[in-house]
Amino acid sequence: MGAKPKAPTKPMAVTYDPVSRQFSEVVTLGPASRDHHYGPVIWADEKDYLHVLFGCHRTPGTHLISRQPASIGTGLDDWVAGAQIAAGISYPTFFRIHDDKELIYYRTEGHTSSWTYRITADNGKTWMGPPTDVTDVDSKGRFEWSSYQTVLPSADGKFLHVAFMTYDDNKSNDPKRFYNPRYDRAVGNDWKYNLYYVRIDLRTHEVTNFDGEQMDTPIDIDQADARCRIWDTKWRGAGVPPTIILDGNGDPAFLHVLSEDTLEDHRYYYVRRVGGRWKQTPITDSNHQWNSCHLARDGDGTLHAYLIVGDGYLDTGGYMDSYGGGAVEQWSSRDNGKSWRRERDLTPDRSRYPGWKYNNIQPVARPDGSIVDGMLLFYGWKDEDAPEAKAFLLKPLMNADAR
Repeated sequence: MGAKPKAPTKPMAVTYDPVSRQFSEVVTLGPASRDHHYGPVIWADEKDYLHVLFGCHRTPGTHLISRQPASIGTGLDDWVAGAQIAAGISYPTFFRIHDDKELIYYRTEGHTSSWTYRITADNGKTWMGPPTDVTDVDSKGRFEWSSYQTVLPSADGKFLHVAFMTYDDNKSNDPKRFYNPRYDRAVGNDWKYNLYYVRIDLRTHEVTNFDGEQMDTPIDIDQADARCRIWDTKWRGAGVPPTIILDGNGDPAFLHVLSEDTLEDHRYYYVRRVGGRWKQTPITDSNHQWNSCHLARDGDGTLHAYLIVGDGYLDTGGYMDSYGGGAVEQWSSRDNGKSWRRERDLTPDRSRYPGWKYNNIQPVARPDGSIVDGMLLFYGWKDEDAPEAKAFLLKPLMNADAR
């Protein structure tokens, strides 16, 4: 039988040989948990030792370091405990930055808490952060307002680009607070609104908006609306924050999903700065507000959007399906995002995986943060009520390998 929704899962590590296209045996790194936030993240330091952090949901989590460089070993004995990074961490993400340092960006506690970062210059032994957190959107009176965020370092690792959406977390489920004037109904917190942007100087901790104006940190919702908002979505919402890429000038551009005429109609947009203004170009339809996709840019400027698509809104009532899912397609633009066309269907072999859905398309990164061209990682499942998921690794012009 398949796993039940929120079944206990364990943090595990596996290696993949791109030449033989073989996976290693799985190494289990910790106990099972029903909290799906506890999934592990992995990075490598400058000496090629592997670091894994798991068990993070308003908790410090567990930080492990491999005993040997670039090796997961054969069991937990091949790992040692690393230093605690922070007292409370949710949604951690790691990057190599300037001067061979590593950065973790994360939310500090629950939905309405602040977002901040820590930096290590000694391969994870000690971690230091800014004097104040980056955002805390409900800190100055807008009760229970929250944000979801995504980040990307500049090419030289000296700056961090931050994009986020905001919404009323409304823990009391007050229908008046959930009222959406665009749809003339109460809309739950599966939809978040607007698109905001700030840039952090990782050498000085200064936070500025796109125009270079210094922000007062932590940024609250009123300051964000007045000085950081790059797209007023007029009560159209998204489940997930956008994907960020850098254009030829090093400026940020975004792939974002957004609701349209109804809450069952959604569309992907390419968002970028043109002639001093932010411009949004539609790419194609999405079948869910939680579809999580990837945007890439070739050396010649060609843009590639790797998207989750489907026929009609995905509303089966299943736990996994409630967070989106569908087929995998590549859409490309050769005119700086002005127009887009479907290039190919990247969905794994339907004869081997009939009726499966896929989500959360991610690139594969090297230890220095550079992206492996054309290699994508995503997961898939079939049964919406008892999901039994697999991870899929897609290489250029090849079928997906599953684990």
